[in-house]
Amino acid sequence: MRRSHEETERKRARESRVVHEMIALYCRGIHHTAKGSLCPECEALDAYAQKRIARCPFMKEKTFCSVCSVHCYAPDMREKVREVMRYSGPRILFRHPVMCVHHAIDTLEAKRRSRERAKA
Repeated sequence: MRRSHEETERKRARESRVVHEMIALYCRGIHHTAKGSLCPECEALDAYAQKRIARCPFMKEKTFCSVCSVHCYAPDMREKVREVMRYSGPRILFRHPVMCVHHAIDTLEAKRRSRERAKA
């Protein structure tokens, strides 16, 4: 079953929000910025990530960027995102539990589709 364009765009919007919230959590915790604002470095990282998410051609099938067969992030930006994810990953569940559940559902669905394709 193929994802409709609408479902894919909803997934893209959720992923965009997850990344933004994780960067914001990192920025507040590491750079001590006020809630609702980002330092220039994190703002640049967020803008870069949002641009990549918006252009991702694999949104229908993918789970996480880290397991994607094509890495569209530049190596230095990839390392910065990894650092953000390592810090924010364990903490985001307590700040945005519903968002984490949606992200987990998207991941499980993508893995199920991947297994179905492998069987076919």
